[in-house]
Amino acid sequence: MAKNETTKQRGWLNKSDMAASLGISPQAFDKWGVEPVARIGREAFYTVQDVVQNRIDHAARKQQPEGADGEVIDPLLEYKLLQEKLRLTTAQAYAQEQKNQVNDKVLVPVPFATFALAKIAAQIGSKLETVGKTVSRRHPDIDPRILETLEREIALARNVSAQFGDDLPGYLDEYLAAMDT
Repeated sequence: MAKNETTKQRGWLNKSDMAASLGISPQAFDKWGVEPVARIGREAFYTVQDVVQNRIDHAARKQQPEGADGEVIDPLLEYKLLQEKLRLTTAQAYAQEQKNQVNDKVLVPVPFATFALAKIAAQIGSKLETVGKTVSRRHPDIDPRILETLEREIALARNVSAQFGDDLPGYLDEYLAAMDT
């Protein structure tokens, strides 16, 4: 049987010659981890193209920082972190301005306004409930039909007052829509 033998090709350099042409020691060349293009006996041969590609790949890996577990770190990570810090600082400043305006009683939070107005509407409703009895007590000679009509109208006003708290969010939406146009 014939044995396939590789013969040295033009452009192939052994390790010593390649290291000498690069101006480094053969041990330093070994550390680069360049794969030989062929082996003839105990001698390994390399091409300049493979060495250059190895150095380009090494430089590219060097430019991409790696994390502790070998994953590539996003090169824009620092910029993105700075952007998020800026966004957070802006939001905190806005929140503090709002809080200062509330403390200065220039701004009223919507939940408080809704609560306060609903409470006032409930007080108005309870007061309207007593009007009919107060009028009949103070004026006993008033015609019962007039008193009944008065109580009916007061009941309608009391119902409007009772619904006021539920209608407030709609009024706010309406107000904000009017402000946008």
